[in-house]
Amino acid sequence: MDSGVTVITNPTVNVRLTSTLSSFEVQRRFNRGISIAELKGKLEMIVGAPTSCMDLELFSISDKFLQKMDENEALLGSYPVDDDCRIHVVDRSGGQMGEFTDVSKVEKFELPDDAYDKRTDTARSFMKKQRVGRFNEEEMAKKKAENAAWEEEQKAAADAIAVGGRCKVQVPGQPTKLGTVMYVGTTDFKPGYWVGVKYDEPLGKHNGTVEGKQYFECENKYGAFVKPLSVTVGDFPEEDYGLDEI
Repeated sequence: MDSGVTVITNPTVNVRLTSTLSSFEVQRRFNRGISIAELKGKLEMIVGAPTSCMDLELFSISDKFLQKMDENEALLGSYPVDDDCRIHVVDRSGGQMGEFTDVSKVEKFELPDDAYDKRTDTARSFMKKQRVGRFNEEEMAKKKAENAAWEEEQKAAADAIAVGGRCKVQVPGQPTKLGTVMYVGTTDFKPGYWVGVKYDEPLGKHNGTVEGKQYFECENKYGAFVKPLSVTVGDFPEEDYGLDEI
């Protein structure tokens, strides 16, 4: 009876790959029966280093250096390669780290807008044919009219709001806030009409200054700008939150 021990080795091995050309680590599975020369040919497609300028270094699972893999005719399985070991590719061709991932060095193709407009195989051409988005003149005219009407409503609401009046601010999705109107009119930071409010509580975003321009003064986090239609002016006395009580 044969009492010998049979060792069964997985014909493939899953290894981690790194290189001097990239800071990324990838995983690949290789057959242990391929030669180191064949392995280099596969690695060239992965890391970008030419096989003729490629040195391979083998590291353990814990990233401890084991040995160089410099025998091109030797089989991968002849080296102590286990799953999760790391093979590091050293490129001797002069390639730099990030050379193949830095797109800023890639010459970009730019097509003039008039030339692009004449092509028939583009997204713009398709949108024109289907009258989608801004190429639907009827829909665009409707949206323009709706926006104009909305702006007129905002202007009318702004004309009815006086600086210094008490107000209630109701913005969809936000809690109702009370405050004092500090500014009414247009601004430099966004088009249209806006109302600057000093809230009774620190529920705002600023101190009345936006993008370096001061529209009104208040304590920081007490100021905010809202659209006129979100503001209701009336007798809204400032609530006593008992902040002075001990």
